[in-house]
Amino acid sequence: MSATADHAEERTNPAARLGFEPGQVVQEIGFDDDADQDLREGIESVIGQELVDEEYDDVADVVVLWFRDEDADLTDVLVDSIGLLDEGGLIWLLTPKTGREGYVEPSDINDAAQTAGLSQTKSISVAKDWVGTKLIAPKR
Repeated sequence: MSATADHAEERTNPAARLGFEPGQVVQEIGFDDDADQDLREGIESVIGQELVDEEYDDVADVVVLWFRDEDADLTDVLVDSIGLLDEGGLIWLLTPKTGREGYVEPSDINDAAQTAGLSQTKSISVAKDWVGTKLIAPKR
């Protein structure tokens, strides 16, 4: 695929901007009716298979965590998510954008990530109502 084609896919498929790769096992946690279906389908398109759900009993390369302010304790959810990852895995924490129901303060995300031992690398808009924060798991 050419560089131009890669850039075109990044514009039309937000999942391509998130760094997903074919063959990755992506476990989805916190799915609800408000989750962005286009983003979910885009991820599946890139990885070439369906997302696995919370019942998946093996390790994943990436955890996609849909989280809203009222869900639970973010630190606890992040710690649990780390245990689901293969060595070198990462978490994409997806939270509602500013002004949307369930919005999570960036400082709360930063505090929870640090407490869980995760490194926050970037935050980007991933869908109309969602922002994604990339969190890297500690080396084991």
